[in-house]
Amino acid sequence: MCMSLFSALANSEKTDQPLTVSGAEKSISGNLCRCTGYRPIADACKSFAADVDLEDLGVNSFWKKQDSREVKASRLPSYNKKDHVLPFTKGFEDKYKSTKLLNSEQLKWYSPATIKELQNLLNAGIVENGTRIKLVVGNTANGYYKETEIYDRYIDLRYIPELSVVKKGSSGVEIGAALSISKAILYLKEEGKTDIYEKIANHMEKIASGFVRNSASLGGNLVMAQRNYFPSDIATLLLAVGSSVSLLSGPTKQEKITMEEFLQRPPLGPTDLLLSVHIPFNQRAKTEANSRLLFESYRASPRPLGNALPYLNAAFLADVSLSEENGVSVNCIKLAFGAYGTKHAKRATKVEEYLKGKIPSVDVLNEAVELVKADVVSDEGTSDGAYRTSLAVGFLFEFLNSLVLPEGAAKSNHGSEIGNTPLLSYGKQVVESSTEYYPVGEPIAKSGAAIQASGEAVYVDDIPSPPDCLHGAFIYSTKPLARVRGVSFESHPKPTEISSVISVKDIPKDGKNVGSMAMFGTEPLFADGLAQFPGHLIAFVVSETQKRANFAAKNAVVDYDTEGLDPPILTVEEAVEKSSFFYVPPFAYPKQVGDFAKGMAEADHTILSAEIRLGSQYYFYMETQTALAIPDEDNCMVVYSSIQCPEFAHRVIATCLGVPENNVRVLTRRVGGGFGGKALKAIPVATACALAAHKLRRPVRIYLDRKTDMIVAGGRHPMKITYTVGFKSDGKITALHLDILMNAGITADISPILPHNIIGAIKKYDFGALSFDIKLCKTNLSSKTAMRAPGEVQGSFIAEAILEHVSSLLLMEVDSVRNRNLHTYESLKLFYGEASGELFEFTLPSIWDKVAISSSFEERIKMIEGFNVSNKWIKRGISRVPIVHELMVRPAPGKVSVLWDGSIVVEVGGIELGQGLWTKVKQVAAYALGSIKCDGVEEIIEKIRVVQTDTLSLVQGGFTAGSTTSESSCEAVRICCNLLVERLTPLKEKLDGEMGSVKWDLLILQAHYQSVNLAANSYFVPESDSSAYLNYGAAVSEVEINILTGETRILRTDILYDCGQSMNPAVDLGQIEGAFVQGLGFFMQEEYLNNSEGLVIADGTWNYKIPTIDTIPQQFNVAVVNSGHHQKRVLSSKASGEPPLLLAVSVHCATRAAIREARKQLKSWGAVEGVDSSFHLDVPATMPIVKQLCGLDSVETYLQLQANLSR
Repeated sequence: MCMSLFSALANSEKTDQPLTVSGAEKSISGNLCRCTGYRPIADACKSFAADVDLEDLGVNSFWKKQDSREVKASRLPSYNKKDHVLPFTKGFEDKYKSTKLLNSEQLKWYSPATIKELQNLLNAGIVENGTRIKLVVGNTANGYYKETEIYDRYIDLRYIPELSVVKKGSSGVEIGAALSISKAILYLKEEGKTDIYEKIANHMEKIASGFVRNSASLGGNLVMAQRNYFPSDIATLLLAVGSSVSLLSGPTKQEKITMEEFLQRPPLGPTDLLLSVHIPFNQRAKTEANSRLLFESYRASPRPLGNALPYLNAAFLADVSLSEENGVSVNCIKLAFGAYGTKHAKRATKVEEYLKGKIPSVDVLNEAVELVKADVVSDEGTSDGAYRTSLAVGFLFEFLNSLVLPEGAAKSNHGSEIGNTPLLSYGKQVVESSTEYYPVGEPIAKSGAAIQASGEAVYVDDIPSPPDCLHGAFIYSTKPLARVRGVSFESHPKPTEISSVISVKDIPKDGKNVGSMAMFGTEPLFADGLAQFPGHLIAFVVSETQKRANFAAKNAVVDYDTEGLDPPILTVEEAVEKSSFFYVPPFAYPKQVGDFAKGMAEADHTILSAEIRLGSQYYFYMETQTALAIPDEDNCMVVYSSIQCPEFAHRVIATCLGVPENNVRVLTRRVGGGFGGKALKAIPVATACALAAHKLRRPVRIYLDRKTDMIVAGGRHPMKITYTVGFKSDGKITALHLDILMNAGITADISPILPHNIIGAIKKYDFGALSFDIKLCKTNLSSKTAMRAPGEVQGSFIAEAILEHVSSLLLMEVDSVRNRNLHTYESLKLFYGEASGELFEFTLPSIWDKVAISSSFEERIKMIEGFNVSNKWIKRGISRVPIVHELMVRPAPGKVSVLWDGSIVVEVGGIELGQGLWTKVKQVAAYALGSIKCDGVEEIIEKIRVVQTDTLSLVQGGFTAGSTTSESSCEAVRICCNLLVERLTPLKEKLDGEMGSVKWDLLILQAHYQSVNLAANSYFVPESDSSAYLNYGAAVSEVEINILTGETRILRTDILYDCGQSMNPAVDLGQIEGAFVQGLGFFMQEEYLNNSEGLVIADGTWNYKIPTIDTIPQQFNVAVVNSGHHQKRVLSSKASGEPPLLLAVSVHCATRAAIREARKQLKSWGAVEGVDSSFHLDVPATMPIVKQLCGLDSVETYLQLQANLSR
């Protein structure tokens, strides 16, 4: 993101156009982040904008709320463009004289400088029989079509001037095919010949992201569409405006053909070259004053600002005549549709022919809609085919409706036009700092933030490779249950490129085939003759480079045999049928509440055996699984691992290698995102590296590619929930029974803790009596494991879904039903026991009321009612939800050492995952050591360094998970510091008597001379009656759905969250926002899909969409509540890492409310099906799902109504 912002700054300076707030935010729109909620990143970028208002920037570590504008401006880091000279600005204008830039024994790279030189190359014999050749410009296609072979010859087209020029003629412009998409956009905007060019450019800005468009060429995009059937927006746009292309076919043949002919011809050969694209002006003659050209383009995709393939794109060009008598008549029209599951973008010729000469009317629209439904049909096997056809109908209706209605009327009713996409996000953050434990409570900058932002922070893959280092990649099963007869390799890679293939046979005789272990069992490292799930590790191929290792693994051929094996178990229903379950020990199984039979008897109404299904979710940490193993002397092994539980990896590696645990050392400095996925799932990665290094006696490292990581990750637990509920007529629930089937995968992993977690979240409401039967299903899928708020996020949704169902049957407002079922303190104690704490700690009632006031909840409900009455094609919904989240504080070790110069080294078992654990630890250490009251001790925080976790230096580190590791680590460090203060106090008192006062540095120097022990270890174990506690929060979210596309925009979210006395409000604020946005992904966007054999097919950024800056709330308000002193908490603090994720369900509930309004309207138009007020909204509520519930045929229903009214 820093590079994207820097690029925007550089461009603004180069063009002397100041960077605007909108431009700053837009510059990072294509970037991904999983830790933050994007808001603080956007604010940092906006601070560089010329039109920024500092008051609009949110909470940060530079100033406080009450500071003046001048103080705020003075505290921002300075930016001087002279300090940031743009690299590579000179030298590239020189013409290349040599055609060969790189020439190794195996590969050759050519850079011709002219078309003639290129033709000579193609004729000179470099394209020999069997030689693999690739023409490239930016080579960004490799991001989508991964290379499965290594080419022998590359020809770089970037330095041929004829392919990068723009020629303006009388009929249009001709753009060289090698020109980057970004430069093409700039030219089309600057040309200004017609507004068609500007609209094409605006649409092209939704393609990929800025940094991809800077490298990707216009011609490359079109060649992908023509050769590989890539769902190109550019092809659709150019098809609609009648563009043509120039081709070089073979060594000498040049031809010019229409875009339609280009797309429909046989795929281009490897040496065929697209030379240029001609885009006509499409201008009417000036004498035809009563005629107009109308052009619009459309795009429906999971992300409004791009970086996501569309479900459908369209571009329409109409030549219309205007008259006072007849209104608008269509002289001719071009309708192009693409990306809907056919090979190429196509013109809807039957619709075009029908509309030619027509005067648009309701009847004409009706017939056109029917024709487009027959014309725009996805190929068999395309996902969401009916939805894509419905999109085509909606886009055509929107375009033609603008001709029927007064100018602008259609656009005011809905916002599917890409030009209406909002760019700016904003919000208000309220935090309350505390000075009771100073500097604890201060919003100081996160430790390591500067080096992370600058790219200087060292992660595992940044560690320089030791001499003779090898690289590994996994060969995994693609079958759910099969014997593995053997593994072979295709002709590429060559056998010499593979150093070794490590498998179960290479485990030492004293070792064991173990790749992971936890409380509930182990998981093997490699398949031992039988692959039991897709993603099961079969072997570890080792090569001299990571690319070669990856290439070898991808080209490995596994010989499977399924003869005589039972069918695999893939679903929870199959697991039930075969009684395939994991045991849940009694201590892990939650207790039921009340008398279910009695509660049902008291009910006025019942819902029997209603069903909910929830899918999985992938972690999508920015840093995939990675490790580096280095053999050491005396049969020892040093392993650098990106892991949340180094201690567990330590034990597994020693067990696998068959060596004592003191022969293994695991080091973890920081982790580039974890969310639970870097816990048990990181262990086999580190173990495989250690095993290979042990056998080969050479260092071995690995960095999983995203596809492999997604296939082996496991992810969140899918589940099927069946519920029976009894309730009163006023909405009070009297009894609830749940049957929950969780798909746990092939091993138990951490699954036995899920029943406790899920029930804990469901209990946030007073259900009267609560009974349940929860089964962990063992299936032939990868083991599901912990993911941020494991079980709790599903439980929170289940509770809300039940209340939504009850309210719809009673025809009550769901907020009233929520109010009716909120806990009192008495019911809270019944459901949560000791975790409920004291009465004053039960802050939910006040939070519930305060968030309604701060968000103007009641007033907005009325405003939304009015909006929905006035708008046909856009509907809004709003929802308020609470959370009650039970947390558990676990034991943790700590170690504090004071060096001769007074600097302090801190070690903790907790891992810095980006959650600010090190920052809080530093603050607590400074607070505790500050009690010695030396001169200058208030600056002691600057002397503290938290160092990497070392399993031989600090034992019993445990898991960094569950949101409370920061608290535990801080308390462990506080104990250490208190010990040091106790040891130093006698010396301090003696020096005070001699000198009057003493500085910290002098005190420590004297302590060393007098042999005071300045290293302290501790192991914090929480008291049994205070290890569990409850956290509270509430959120109000408002959304807007587009009935024509199913797009959901989050207009506003207000969060109120209780952090106790926050150790660092800025850090906790970031955790709240980041967790909420990750929850948005689960509830609204992320589909972690498998094929029919259980193999993950959502295996990359192209088909797995996490939230981006354009999908977060446009207004994002967060208030961190300081709820006062909590005696049993660590310095009165409460966790913030996981609970806020559950509040994202408010967006899902608001979407449901908006859909309900759409269905009411549909019913008023005369629809019979799909209009019930009671309906189930799937998770995630993607665009196709929302559109389907709003009516795939809503346009047809509306037109039929209008036709009936006109008769």
